[in-house]
Amino acid sequence: MSLSKFTSLAMRLSAASAVLLAPAIAFAQDAAPAVAAAAAAAPVPDKGDTAFMFLSTIMVLFMAVPGLGLFYGGLVRAKNMLSVLMQCTVIAAMVMIVWVIYGYSFAFGGGENPFFGGFAKMFLSGVDTTTTAATFTKGVVIPEYIFMLFQMTFAAITPALIIGAFAERIKFSAAILFCLLWVTFVYFPVAHMVWDAKGYLFGLGALDFAGGTVVHINAGVAGLIGAILVGKRTGYGKDMMAPHSMTLTYVGAAMLWVGWFGFNAGSNLEASGGAMLATVNTFIATAAAILSWCLVESFTRGKASMLGAASGMIAGLVAITPAAGIVGPMGAIVMGVIVSPLCYFFVSVVKNKFGYDDTADVFGVHGVGGMFGAISTGIFASASLGGVGYVGEQTMGGQVMVQIQAVVITILWTGIGSAILYKIVDVIVGLRVPVEAEREGLDLASHGEAAYHS
Repeated sequence: MSLSKFTSLAMRLSAASAVLLAPAIAFAQDAAPAVAAAAAAAPVPDKGDTAFMFLSTIMVLFMAVPGLGLFYGGLVRAKNMLSVLMQCTVIAAMVMIVWVIYGYSFAFGGGENPFFGGFAKMFLSGVDTTTTAATFTKGVVIPEYIFMLFQMTFAAITPALIIGAFAERIKFSAAILFCLLWVTFVYFPVAHMVWDAKGYLFGLGALDFAGGTVVHINAGVAGLIGAILVGKRTGYGKDMMAPHSMTLTYVGAAMLWVGWFGFNAGSNLEASGGAMLATVNTFIATAAAILSWCLVESFTRGKASMLGAASGMIAGLVAITPAAGIVGPMGAIVMGVIVSPLCYFFVSVVKNKFGYDDTADVFGVHGVGGMFGAISTGIFASASLGGVGYVGEQTMGGQVMVQIQAVVITILWTGIGSAILYKIVDVIVGLRVPVEAEREGLDLASHGEAAYHS
């Protein structure tokens, strides 16, 4: 081929290529702004918020393991110390696995049902390193993995709270089976109802910042039902059943207080002013409740006790949980002052009057404290009282009525559901250990080891 013919052929091919590629080039030019706009519109998680939520998640785990275990362990007799630690630890571990298999989907699966999140996210389907979860600020997101894990720690500690109500006489297998059924049919639906945008109580406008209904009323009522159905400890009211180590109970309570900052501040889902308000309130409501409980004991018993201070600590934390990022600091103090005498009345008067054996006062502190906190959130959320204010045209009276509805629905759901599940567990494996095992102690009878050796 001559040079002139080759040059002519090359020019023809170049012209043909230009004609063929022109539409593609034009499409790419048109698509580029659209892609850029989409990228600009998609919010990206802030590394600071992600780190904040990671720390909060670890702190909530610290509450359950070892905080709650030590708190409950000190309250039981020495022969049952390890049984409580085992129950708290194994229940938390079991719920973690259940959560990633189906719990996250049941609670936050994106379904339209007001009581059930659906099956879409079972086995964490669709959740990966690129998916995000919204916070309370428009356009702010966090990685969905950390949202899933944060909610997992709530699911893990809540059933562990229940076991304090029937400690020292429950079968290990019964405790595990009950908690498996309970999180499935009680906790996950309540979490969906309260915290998912499609949830029934969320739709009513119920305020629950960090779990007054979902965690504390839920666990407290389930604990009361369990204490009644499992029955009293052998020798209750006759034998000495004082806590074997107030030192361990204090250490556990202190761990719970520290971890609770992750519980409450982390529920803001981002490191902002709302998280700091929750932090302030978690400090001062708890402090007020400790002082209030000690004052009540000084008047009624003549002296304040370490058990009372620890109980006041937990009562204050429970009360402020639903309100932490909603009420103002002065409202938090008032809530702390009031919750202690209320819980004290239930653990020292009501429990004795009705004769139920709630070993660690789960109902008297978590149940009652959670009810008070949930309802009073509707009052102290008012901007006139220093709170963040109500949504839309809502009034104080209207919000309080919504809060009462949420409390009643939670009580009924967990009360009826728990009673049914206890009966099912009793039929399958039995609830109580034999009297001989109870007298020997569950450490040796159920686990073949002892917490202490002389």
